Amino acid sequence: MMGTTCNVPHAGRTPLQTIVALIRSVATYVVLGLYVLVVGPIAMLLALVSRSSEFLFIPGRIGVAAALALVGIRCRLAGGDHVPAGGVIFCSNHESNVDGPVLFLALHPRLRALYKAEFDKVPILSHAMRLARFVPINRSNRQLAAQSIERAASLTREGFSFLIFAEGTRSPTGELLPFKKGGFIMALLAQAPIVPLAITGTRDAMRKGSALIHAATASVRIGRPVETRGMTIDDRDRLVMEVRARIQALLAEGPVD
Repeated sequence: MMGTTCNVPHAGRTPLQTIVALIRSVATYVVLGLYVLVVGPIAMLLALVSRSSEFLFIPGRIGVAAALALVGIRCRLAGGDHVPAGGVIFCSNHESNVDGPVLFLALHPRLRALYKAEFDKVPILSHAMRLARFVPINRSNRQLAAQSIERAASLTREGFSFLIFAEGTRSPTGELLPFKKGGFIMALLAQAPIVPLAITGTRDAMRKGSALIHAATASVRIGRPVETRGMTIDDRDRLVMEVRARIQALLAEGPVD
């Protein structure tokens, strides 16, 4: 949920709304930082001793829920019955840094993700993510990136579910950017279904390049899964086109009522 500046106003916001958002944003960053510093080491110790990631996911979900509540972000969800049992790859468009926390709560109680290897420099948080079976990926090194994708595919075969943002970065306009193929290769290696989804409303909460978070309602539409069983790596382009078309159709449906 971090950005780079705190002084980028949102279009259509009054000065009072911007001040309120600034106060709530600063309070959220402070509370969340203290929560991680205090609860993180305890949760990690319990997870190591018990060999259970429950001690990471439960406080993690509590922290994320508290942070979203503090800044006033709510979520409306449709299509939850489309998610099959077992390990799946959730594939979403990407509007804002708020997307990850919202989807972490909305999609799956034990949702994993591929995360930028640069986050391994963040103390406590990076160790917790590794213990919880999140997978770091170094996009600047193709060999290491391929190893990360293979690792995530192996975990998916074991029944873990992952979230990917196929665009790889946030869209500045809301129009879908070109899809990267790494997540689709992961699904093909795992022979796991891809669940397309569309998130909207989060761009209003947090603009790209800003750390200021406004109250907003996020809308998440989950589509029917795209099966990959029987497909090979040679089918990746066709798979990308199919999933992209389904996400585009979900976006066209508009926000959840």
